[in-house]
Amino acid sequence: MSIAISSVCAEDEAQFLAAVTRSRSLFKDWVAPPSTPARFAEHLTRYSADNNFSYLARIGDGSLIGCINVNEIVRGAFQSAFLGYYAFLPHSGKGLMKPALASVMTLAFGTLALHRLEANIQPSNIASIALVKSLGFRLEGYSPRYLNIAGAWRDHERYAITAEEWLA
Repeated sequence: MSIAISSVCAEDEAQFLAAVTRSRSLFKDWVAPPSTPARFAEHLTRYSADNNFSYLARIGDGSLIGCINVNEIVRGAFQSAFLGYYAFLPHSGKGLMKPALASVMTLAFGTLALHRLEANIQPSNIASIALVKSLGFRLEGYSPRYLNIAGAWRDHERYAITAEEWLA
């Protein structure tokens, strides 16, 4: 099955918001994607900066698999960013996010010239942890009350991978 990655753009709004609406049961308290036209506009603004990139993954028929974000790129001696992602129904749990994430990681370590990607995941999100481990990320630590999601500070495990590890 062919998977395509493209930058999120204004023309994606209706399809994106519909995917978020039908996928709410997946997000739980793990992620809060844009769910209104105003929040989608904010998403576009945030990801039009040169230190944040947002990609949509699609299968051949154009339906959305998920969204993958490369956040808060720090240049200079660090060359690092945070990786965030979420899947959409009906494609969740079918193994499609792995090749989609791999495509974005190749882009991050190639075109974006990053040296390190970090993924922070709540310990109860077993599927997400399995996904990053399958891509070569290693556990680096535990961050109590790391991110405020859905109105609460949530603990996260920190996973990372470097360009050298990815290219090996």
